[in-house]
Amino acid sequence: MSTTETPLGLTAADVAARVARGEVNVAPESSSRSLAAIIRGNLFTLFNAILGIALVVVLLVGSWQDAVFGFVLLSNALIGGLTEYRAKRTLDRLAILDAPNATVLRDGAEQVVDLHGIVTDDILVLRLGDQVPADGEVLTSRGAEIDESMLTGESEPVDKRPGDEVLSGSAVVAGSAVVRATRVGTAGYANQLTAQVRRFSLVNSELRSGINRILVYVSWAIVPIAILLVWSQIRHHGGLDLALADGTWRNAVVSAVAGVVGMVPEGLVLLTSINFALAAIVLARRKVLVQELPAVEVLARVDVLCLDKTGTLTDGTVGLTDLIELTPVPGAREALAALAADPDANASAAAIAAGVTDVPAAPAQVLVPFSSARKWSAHRTDAGAWVFGAPEVLLEAGDGVLQQVRDLADTGARVLLLAAAPADALTGAAAEGGPPRGLRPAYLVVLREHVRPDAAQTLAYFAAQGVTVKVISGDNPATVAAIAGAVGLGGDGGRPVTGVDARTLPEDGEALADVVTSEQVFGRVTPEQKRAFVHALQSRGHTVAMTGDGVNDALALKDADLGIAMGSGAAATKAVARLVLLDGRFATLPGVVDEGRRVIANMERVASLFLNKTTYAVLLAIVVAITAWPYPFLPRHLTLVGALTIGTPAFFLALAPSRQRYVPGFLHRVLMLAIPCGIASALAVLVVYGTLHARDAGLQANTGATLTLVIMGLWLLGALARPWNWWRVALFAAMAAGAVLAIAVPFVRDFFALEVPEPFTAVLVAVTAAVGCVAIEVTYRRRKAHPGAAEVHSLAEVR
Repeated sequence: MSTTETPLGLTAADVAARVARGEVNVAPESSSRSLAAIIRGNLFTLFNAILGIALVVVLLVGSWQDAVFGFVLLSNALIGGLTEYRAKRTLDRLAILDAPNATVLRDGAEQVVDLHGIVTDDILVLRLGDQVPADGEVLTSRGAEIDESMLTGESEPVDKRPGDEVLSGSAVVAGSAVVRATRVGTAGYANQLTAQVRRFSLVNSELRSGINRILVYVSWAIVPIAILLVWSQIRHHGGLDLALADGTWRNAVVSAVAGVVGMVPEGLVLLTSINFALAAIVLARRKVLVQELPAVEVLARVDVLCLDKTGTLTDGTVGLTDLIELTPVPGAREALAALAADPDANASAAAIAAGVTDVPAAPAQVLVPFSSARKWSAHRTDAGAWVFGAPEVLLEAGDGVLQQVRDLADTGARVLLLAAAPADALTGAAAEGGPPRGLRPAYLVVLREHVRPDAAQTLAYFAAQGVTVKVISGDNPATVAAIAGAVGLGGDGGRPVTGVDARTLPEDGEALADVVTSEQVFGRVTPEQKRAFVHALQSRGHTVAMTGDGVNDALALKDADLGIAMGSGAAATKAVARLVLLDGRFATLPGVVDEGRRVIANMERVASLFLNKTTYAVLLAIVVAITAWPYPFLPRHLTLVGALTIGTPAFFLALAPSRQRYVPGFLHRVLMLAIPCGIASALAVLVVYGTLHARDAGLQANTGATLTLVIMGLWLLGALARPWNWWRVALFAAMAAGAVLAIAVPFVRDFFALEVPEPFTAVLVAVTAAVGCVAIEVTYRRRKAHPGAAEVHSLAEVR
């Protein structure tokens, strides 16, 4: 306890001078991503510009039937914008400092001021329950203990004495203190942490990145091809002058737009967003909040999972496992019962109740309350005086009981001692801060954290999936290692797992990466080290997931490929996490992995359908531009083909159950199937359309080309839908029936500008499409036999 005289505080003039210099407790509140930036980023893209121009052109020439693709454009921009705006709002609401007011000394009197009204050198008066509003230095302390667990990971309250530093965002849990504010506003610990946490970033999604890469390549290729296509269509209609004179320029423009729209896999982006959203809905029913949609996919790609011990492997509570009698002392068990019955008992004392149900709690008088600085407490019963606390503090260094305590601690136990004290031994002990002497050890109280019953099973699941689990904790390495061993984690070759003391780790990045990669269990890890661990693992090519619940975990969670917060965690941690386990159950994660695998595997399956279309559309546009043929399709023809062979079936296939293990190389595998199939489709269309165009067949040529694409598209759909089951057969049959109805029903046929095929057209289409289907089948089988591809294209169906 300090005897320093309490200062009078700043004067009004002092405060005004500091306010004028900007030394106030104010920090910027917005994230790095403004609403305008979100709108620009999602609306004004090259992809949207191309489709937007095409949409405007089609509407201007009056061909509204060919403008259906505009709905996909709007949906893509809307889904992307809303997702980012939701993330921005979450970050903007984040605040580690949540106390609205603070008590300060000014002009010799206490005043209550707004949190943002605190200035440098203000004298803060902190009492039990107060949140520390600014970083500062303790001037006087009356038994002040500060809970810094959410900031630093320190599990026990920290005793603060004059000259000690306090951090903004921590809380007073005992006593009171007078503190001089040394850092306010953006310089304060809490605000610096908030600023880093608020940095806007998107989760690294392989699906999204691969699709965006395709869109960029296609978008840049579209510009020159579109110019050539418009020029060739006008040339086909007799040149610019004639096209303008007789109005055929409108047909040329619509044909060019059809070629452009066909090259853009616009539905792939929309379907990806929908699939992520549906996965988020499924997980929400399992008490998992998905804060960024692609996060569902990321956990399926994770190969290193970093866990905190408390709250993940254990439930954060302790239980009594043994009471070891050291010396028979009358009244000792009743004294233990009194500790457990105390309404102000901490979790450790309360856990003793399970072992002393056979005796009544003796009436007790608290002589010395527990303090994290003392690490012991004292009380009196009718049988005498008792002390209870850490054995290493209460016993002399050479006492033989301490070896027994160390042996128990090595197994992960927390050991406390109850000892009888001489009646007069406590007279000055509390004031002096030291324990009394002449103690008679009575009982060792052995406590252990409750291990979650499903922790071992969950860890076994991740081990079977090839995911390396690392336990990272601020607790004693031996304790952490014991808990890890209890849930089935083991060292290489089956050797017992040992904990690494993080205080001994090198600071060099490469050396740290070597240790972090090779070891499994770490204790005494600081918040800064957690973040460094993530970076070290990422530098070795790992995809890292990190769990946490305290503010001290926030930066590590943000920098990890996937941050996972517990529902009971700090608001700041939940705000930056991509996933929040609302019920705090670690066992929920395998279900998230399954959903991620379903998304990845099924999107890879359907992406081949979309990129097959992009491939044949690009090739057709180039050939048409060179030959000056009319483009084989109107936009509505491609809408029909897309609905029957791509969009509708892709939606259902994307929702199919799948637990296929993630295999890297999504984009490469998709292109290796889509490009050859697209080339085969383009060649088949050119044969059919070229033959019929040479015969001046008119709409028969368009009809033949459309039917050829439909047949080959259905064949590719059938290949990707394997293995067959009842609903996939029904889906394929429905799409084939739709193609028949498009020709057979007059008003549908007229809307899509088709004709009933003449015999020559029907035979030509059948023969050419059959050859094309053989080419697709050969390509599919060769890809399936390729190393790494068989397991992707033969996804195990969960029935």
